[in-house]
Amino acid sequence: MAVHNNLGKQGETIAKDYLEANGYEILDENWTHGKAEIDLIAYKNRIMVFVEVKTRTSVAFGQPEDFVHKAKQKQMELASAAYIEMMNHQNDIRFDIIAITFTKNNIYTLNHIEDAFWPED
Repeated sequence: MAVHNNLGKQGETIAKDYLEANGYEILDENWTHGKAEIDLIAYKNRIMVFVEVKTRTSVAFGQPEDFVHKAKQKQMELASAAYIEMMNHQNDIRFDIIAITFTKNNIYTLNHIEDAFWPED
C-alpha cells in the first residue's frame, strides 16, 4: 500500500477514535455508493453525520480541509442521500470534516469542523 494510503488510513482511525471518545456512534466506515465514498458515518443526538477525513504531513500547500473541493462535496451529497434512504433516517444530517496534520515524531493536531459545508444544488 502506498505511503499516502497508509497515512489516510491512520488519519481515519484517529478520527474514528476521536468521534467515539466524544459520544458519536460509528455507523459505517468507507461507505461507497457508485464512485462516491464517505470516510465515516456517525450518529449523535439524532443527527446523522457524514465525515470526510483529510490527513496531511504538511500545510505548505494549505490546510487539509482546503482539499475538500466542490466535486467531493457533491459526491458526498449523492452518497449520503442513498444512505439516508437505505437507513430510513428522518432526522437532521450534517457534513463534517476532520482535518489531521502530522508533525515531527508522529504527533498530530486534529481539527473537527462541524457543519463544514452544505453542497449546493
